[in-house]
Amino acid sequence: MNDLAMTFKALSDPTRVRILDLLKRADAACCSKDDRVCACDLEAEVKLSQPAVSHHMKCLVQTGLVESEREGRFTYYRINRTAFARLASFLDGFVGSYVPGDADATKTGAHDVH
Repeated sequence: MNDLAMTFKALSDPTRVRILDLLKRADAACCSKDDRVCACDLEAEVKLSQPAVSHHMKCLVQTGLVESEREGRFTYYRINRTAFARLASFLDGFVGSYVPGDADATKTGAHDVH
C-alpha cells in the first residue's frame, strides 16, 4: 500500500501529470526517438530548469510509472505501461458494476444483495 500511496502522491503534482501526458504521446522533437522522450525535450516542453525536471522524473521513476534509459550523455524516458495497467486494475476495483445514469439505484440501495 505504501507504493500505491507514493504513486498517487506522484500523480498529484500537475507538472508530473503534464510530463506523463508528453511521454504518453512521445512526439516531442529534438532528441526523442521511438517511444522515448529525451530529458532535454521535456525541459523545453514544461518550461522548467534541468534540476526541476530531474526532480519530477526521479519521483516518477521511483514509483515505477516511468522507465529511464541512459544513452551516451542523454537520458530517455518512457511510460511503463505495465505499471499503468496495474494501477488501472486497482482502480477498476472501485468501479465494480456501476452503470452511468443509475445514481437513483445507488441511493435507494437497489444494488444491495439481500
